[in-house]
Formats: sequence, C-alpha cells, structure tokens
Amino acid sequence: MDTVLIVILIVLAVAIAVFVALYFIGRKLQKKQAETEEQLKAAAQTFSILVIDKKKMKLTEANLPKVVIDQTPKYLRRSKVPIVKAKIGPKIMSLICDAKIFDLIPVKKEVKAVISGIYITDVKGLRSTLETKKPKKDFIGKIKEKLSKKK
Repeated sequence: MDTVLIVILIVLAVAIAVFVALYFIGRKLQKKQAETEEQLKAAAQTFSILVIDKKKMKLTEANLPKVVIDQTPKYLRRSKVPIVKAKIGPKIMSLICDAKIFDLIPVKKEVKAVISGIYITDVKGLRSTLETKKPKKDFIGKIKEKLSKKK
C-alpha cells in the first residue's frame, strides 16, 4: 500500500475516535447540567431586593464567602463573573448573577429576584416591567434609518 494512504487512514481513524469520545463526554456534561438546573430550581426563593451595584469582576475580588471561593476550581477564580451587590432585607450581600439576565437588572431600583443560594436566576420588575436595552445599530443600520426618515 501507498504510505500516503496509510497515513490518511490513521488520521481518519484518530479523528473518528476523537469525535466519538467528544459525543459521549458532551452527553454526560449535558445530563450533569440538567441535574444542576433542577437543583437550582428546587432551592429557588423569590425575594424583593434593592440593587445597589452591578459589575463584572473577578471571583476573588467579589467579596463572596470564603467557602464559595474554595469550592471554585483554581482556573476559574481569575475569570470575571457578573456580580450584583444588593440589599435583601437588612443585609447587604454580593450575589452571582446569571449572565443572561445581567443586562436586565436595573441599578438603584427594587426588583423581585428568584435567588437560589447566592445565585440570581431570574428578575422581574417590582412595580413595573423591566426595561430592555435596545441593541446598538451598526453603521449601515444608522444610514438606513436616516434615509428612511428623509423619505
């Protein structure tokens, strides 16, 4: 057999083995994530909170309990996470927020939040609906808008 054909077959076999391994690992991680979300939903409680500040900051700088930082893998401690500083009743706490709803949380306003431990999973407006930010338009979108106004 030609050596080029043998090399191609070996590379193809290794690639197939890698894809099969990634498939099974992905399924395992997906099941684990579903279980974690079920646990978060089971432990969730709704609170009325006053949002003082919100930032994306490193986990070690976020003034979170030492237990949380110790349980976090070392390679993730330096990554930036969305942190919300809020007043819940008489206490001021630092909470970790879901990245999907981080932009919805208004600063210096009272909202109803679904909290599981120190993790905010959902936010609703207390007295009104939350304002969603309009996505920024790119250069072409701005030009089209100006042209449509002129007509």
